[in-house]
This record gives sequence, C-alpha cells and structure tokens, in this order.
Amino acid sequence: MNKSEKFWDKMAKYFDREERKDEPTNIKIIEKTRNRLKISDNVLDYACGTGTVAIEIASSVKTVNGIDISSKMIEAAKGKTVERKVENIDFAQTTIFDEKLKTGSFDVILCFYLLHLVEDTPKVMQRINELLKPGGLIISATPCMGENTFLSVLLSLVSKIGLIPKIRSFKISELEDSITKRNFEIVETECLHQSGQQYFIVAKKI
Repeated sequence: MNKSEKFWDKMAKYFDREERKDEPTNIKIIEKTRNRLKISDNVLDYACGTGTVAIEIASSVKTVNGIDISSKMIEAAKGKTVERKVENIDFAQTTIFDEKLKTGSFDVILCFYLLHLVEDTPKVMQRINELLKPGGLIISATPCMGENTFLSVLLSLVSKIGLIPKIRSFKISELEDSITKRNFEIVETECLHQSGQQYFIVAKKI
C-alpha cells in the first residue's frame, strides 16, 4: 500500500463530513454534471471517494463505474449503494490504468477534485482520452491554487513534510492547457468558488 492509499483510507471516515462543509458547491457540481448527461451514457467516476456523486447521477445515466485507490472509500460507497437500492453502479478499488477498463467504453468520465493530485497529468489525460468514445466528455472540478500564491506555498510546504499528498498548484491556464494538449476541446469553464479558485471544466474528446 502506497502513501496515497494510506492517506485516503484514513480520510474515508471523515470524507462525507468534509464534503458537507461545502455543500452548496457540491450541489452545483452535481446539477451542472446532470445537465451534460444522457440516459444512454456509460459513466466512469474516477476517484469516486465514498460514491456521493455516482449515486446522485445514477438515475440520469445507463451505468456508472466508480473507481478509487482507497479500499475504505470503496467500502463506504458500496454500503451507500445498498442503502439507496441503486442497481446500475459498480464500485471497484483500482486505478484508471486497470486493463479491465476497455478503450472507448465510456461516454463520460468524471474527475472531481483529482487532477491536482495525480502524479503524471499528461499520462492520466492520455488514458482518459483512450477510455472515452469519440465525442465523449471529461467533466472535472479542480482547485487551481496557483492563482493564490500564499495558499500554493503553504500547501507545498505541508505536502513536503508528508501531512498531505503531493498537490500540483495549477493556474487555470495551465489546467486548461493540460487538458487541450491531449486532444480535448474545452466546452465550458466556470469558477465555482472564488476563494478556493475551484474550476468546473467540461471538455470534449476531439
């Protein structure tokens, strides 16, 4: 088990409580995501956490596959699915590079609060492109902490001493470049939370 897995396993018990602290933003993300979905869509929720978004959008799509590196997150997500009696979701502890995920098999891939945490952004974006069908969408929400110099430096220091995973302090222009360089066209960008510089981006596979 690597450091990231250990960190997110520890966070699993607090994850829903932390999400509720910014509930208005999370509700907006779900609403905006639903507006981009079709009932025929097969969706991959990449880094699904405890499954909140996957469960909320399940009735709007054909299937949802939720993946996360944390076994504790997946355990919680599966428990919620049983409680809510949702039958079109499959949760699994794995990574986006799992060979069981087939090329061109998804209409939409969700990446919420993730892209600033991945170790190799170009490699991940290329994999997302591979998994999407032609014209498929990546829908993301990402804090761009490079827009706030003080916050960027602070988080970098905290990350270096090992209290939190390594975080990339994107500027919004850098984030958009990292997406478009992997054969995507951005179709929507919105700043959801000015103080946290959280950006909602929808991009279409070219």
